[in-house]
Amino acid sequence: MELTRVQRVLAFLGIVVVLGGTGAYLFIPGVRATLGQGHQGTSRPSASATAPRRSAAPPATVPATSPATPAPAGSAPGIYQWLPFSQADLAKAASVTQAFGAAYDTFSYTDTAGGYVARMQSLVTTELSATLARAYATPGVASQRTRQQQVSTARAVINSLRTFGSSSLTFVVTIDQTMHSKQGRSQVSGQYAVTVTNTGGDWLVSDIELSNAGNS
Repeated sequence: MELTRVQRVLAFLGIVVVLGGTGAYLFIPGVRATLGQGHQGTSRPSASATAPRRSAAPPATVPATSPATPAPAGSAPGIYQWLPFSQADLAKAASVTQAFGAAYDTFSYTDTAGGYVARMQSLVTTELSATLARAYATPGVASQRTRQQQVSTARAVINSLRTFGSSSLTFVVTIDQTMHSKQGRSQVSGQYAVTVTNTGGDWLVSDIELSNAGNS
């Protein structure tokens, strides 16, 4: 049925009132809270409001583990704890061996046997000194040396350590000899086994022979 003019005005005012209330609920916080309490009875505080506030714990600090210290590059293992001689003993023995090797083939046709071995007095044992003097004075060798006016110089290089014991070391040594004589200049190399012995803390050469002596 068609509404009268008055009815249409009243209906319009009712719609305005309804829309106004809805807008207040949606957009005005105070109205929304009041209406909510009316629907729910007692307002319940949120969990975040009741829970005690705790400050954020700092992240756990993991103690740094110090890495193992690596052994230095190129460092040598302590092998001398397994050997019957120290590093200092080896150095002394090698030094004596090289000095002896050079003196062994250094001589002049003007040298006597005593003069020849005197230069090695602090390098060899008494027994070896006597042996070398006898060899130097061998008639055939001595006469040839004098006749040709031989003058020899030498140098020695250690090639290896052949054997060792609690009081002796045997080195393989190359002796390079340069000989000047009436025939001119010549060079000869020989390889020898030189044994040094510890006598009261001093290393002395006690034996020399060709390195291949006794080897087939």
